[in-house]
Amino acid sequence: MKICLVSTLIASALLTFRAAAADLPVVSTVDWQPFSAQVSRLIEAMDYLGAPFAAEEKSNLRALLESNDTPRGAQKMQAILDRHCLFGVQINPEMRVKVAQGQAKPELVEQGWRVFLVKIQNDSGTGSELRAVSPNAMSLFQSGSSKTASDAAFGKEPKPNPNDLWLDLQMFNGQPLKKELSGLPLEYRVVQLYSRDAGKREGKISFNVGQGTQDIGFRNEADVLFDCIPARELVLRVLDENDQPTTAAFLIRDAQKRIYPSIAKRLAPDFAFHQQIYRSDGETLKLPDGAYTISLSRGPESLSKEYQVTISKPRQTETFKAERWIDPSKFGWWSGDHHIHAAGCAHYVKPTEGVHAEDMIRQCVGEDLKIGANLTWGPCFDYQKQFFCGAVDKVSKYPYLLRYDIEVSGFGSHESGHLCLLRLKEQIYPGGDSKDHWPKLCLNTLRWAQKQGAVCGPAHSGWGLEVPGDELPNYNVPPFSGIGANEYIVDVTHEVPGPEGKPVPAVDFLSMGDTPYVWELNIWYHTLNVGFRTRISGETDFPCIYGEKVGLGRSYVKLDGKLDYDKWCEGIQNGRNYVSDGKSHLMDFALGEVRLGEENSELKLSQPGKVRATARVAAMLPEVANTRLKNSRYDTKPYWDVERARVNETRQVPVELIVNGHPVAKKMLEADGKIQEVSFDVPIERSSWVAMRILPSSHTNPIFVFVDGKPIRASRRSAEWCLKGVDKCQSQKRRFMKEDEKADFAAAYDHARATYRKLLAECTVD
Repeated sequence: MKICLVSTLIASALLTFRAAAADLPVVSTVDWQPFSAQVSRLIEAMDYLGAPFAAEEKSNLRALLESNDTPRGAQKMQAILDRHCLFGVQINPEMRVKVAQGQAKPELVEQGWRVFLVKIQNDSGTGSELRAVSPNAMSLFQSGSSKTASDAAFGKEPKPNPNDLWLDLQMFNGQPLKKELSGLPLEYRVVQLYSRDAGKREGKISFNVGQGTQDIGFRNEADVLFDCIPARELVLRVLDENDQPTTAAFLIRDAQKRIYPSIAKRLAPDFAFHQQIYRSDGETLKLPDGAYTISLSRGPESLSKEYQVTISKPRQTETFKAERWIDPSKFGWWSGDHHIHAAGCAHYVKPTEGVHAEDMIRQCVGEDLKIGANLTWGPCFDYQKQFFCGAVDKVSKYPYLLRYDIEVSGFGSHESGHLCLLRLKEQIYPGGDSKDHWPKLCLNTLRWAQKQGAVCGPAHSGWGLEVPGDELPNYNVPPFSGIGANEYIVDVTHEVPGPEGKPVPAVDFLSMGDTPYVWELNIWYHTLNVGFRTRISGETDFPCIYGEKVGLGRSYVKLDGKLDYDKWCEGIQNGRNYVSDGKSHLMDFALGEVRLGEENSELKLSQPGKVRATARVAAMLPEVANTRLKNSRYDTKPYWDVERARVNETRQVPVELIVNGHPVAKKMLEADGKIQEVSFDVPIERSSWVAMRILPSSHTNPIFVFVDGKPIRASRRSAEWCLKGVDKCQSQKRRFMKEDEKADFAAAYDHARATYRKLLAECTVD
């Protein structure tokens, strides 16, 4: 009799608390300031996840955030946000969790993810993590777990039917949200749901804030009947401008602006920190029925195109064709990014140890980046080192070449400045087989790399070299307290043995494009002004400083024959290149009869005189200005972008001729994508370096002019700046040195000081 009564009570409880779609309770006690901050982060998170609120909803939320009508504002916000809530969770003062189904339509998509909100009424004030679990979740059992949270609470061992394992779910706890609850009486969180199947499916979803927090009577569970929309197969025909099969970037949105495939739990070759995906000709993806806007792009040399596609058939084929506005490779200028990564930062670290070469080459081809230097660094070093072979990787398919090399970052001399080591023959410093035994002094690492014929330079040059203002050259001494081109101020004064034992510069290039341009260019201008010849090269540091795309910072190297990775690196070494964001181009820069990177980039004059500078120049700007970017501070991303060069509301950008770091002539260029011949007649009064730029979008390497055989000593103030920089850098980096390298450290800095004092004495102009 008692058994029957208990069974009846349990059945009654299940019927009473079986969740059904309903309006969720309005929480009246709301702390406005932290709640509004949380809503702002929620809007940002939904944008990031590719499931943005509708434009009208977002506008209304923004208006409420800016209003002072806090009690009513909180209620109105709840009315908007509750429409997107699939679940309402109440945590009572005893930390018991109760769940109810919310207003959101329980609609999933076959083999895809959908994003919903969870409304949390937190009467307990707990700051624990809110967890979502389900006995229908495939990952729960595939991971080896033997119990669901609800089963654990009641001591039952699950015996799942494989047909019941059709769902997957996860709470989104990444930035800008946090893993733990805030403890506020009201907040909203994000849950992501995946369906393996199409059709009607029932799923049991439960929530908890730790073991033992489930409410009695199964009230922490919601049984939801989902409508899982079938996905259709879309075959992609992807063609370049010559109707040849290629790979491109696709950004796919439905009528509600949701992104497909969902960003939730993307796996390589799709990256979870991207909105776009990269697909090659003939590949497929699955989309539910409906209308879509599909944007196609192939890097900054191409135009973005939009296609309207309606999915209505079990299988259909659509053709997408890229359109260029320029192709520098036709003129022998080959694009490359000397600093990308296959592990660390935004990439997966565990369990996949980053991504493989086939994933990175897909990114390069999709952005029409001809050279990709895939640098192994600290994270996953011991896994990623297997891909180094001292040559281009086998996934390369001409003209797209990928090669593994090294960035000294997260180990060794990285506190004194990260180093990009290109064209290595051996990837690991002698004395070990990993990253843990490398020198702490940059110069010792450079000695080893240059001996094997590598091409070397500091990464993300501007970090630690910040200066006030935007003047170039800037005579404020930076702190030298970061991981950019800090110890470069010392290393540039040194020569080390090359492959044949002959002295070569310790540093070949400075990296540009991924830190504020004033900080990057300033140290370069000063060292050029006292006679050094370091070149520049463009980088992205993907996916660390920039995760949006590879090739946001590029070098365009002039080669006379077929593209070759080693020769491309040699072009960087010789300065036969310009740096660019890909949206402006400075091709074939020449001074008199000397072309960039040829004849040692040296023009010799017997006496002062006028010289003609020429180049073939092009830029592309949209007709409508992006005022937010144009007017933002130069130390906010993106640091290099042609939009920053736009003159007022026109479509013009200034092309400047630079002599010893100062602009001496300027011409306006219509940024309509057309290649134009630009020339300047410039007087050269003394030995100088000359370059051309569209700031901050593109910059050539210099051509060195020697008048009457005299060396370049363009500025006493630059020599004084460099000398002060050595002292400042030494004060910052001394503490990082190992005991057995302290003598080398002192000798390297003493040599630099002596060199700059000598150069200062030889400078005759301020």
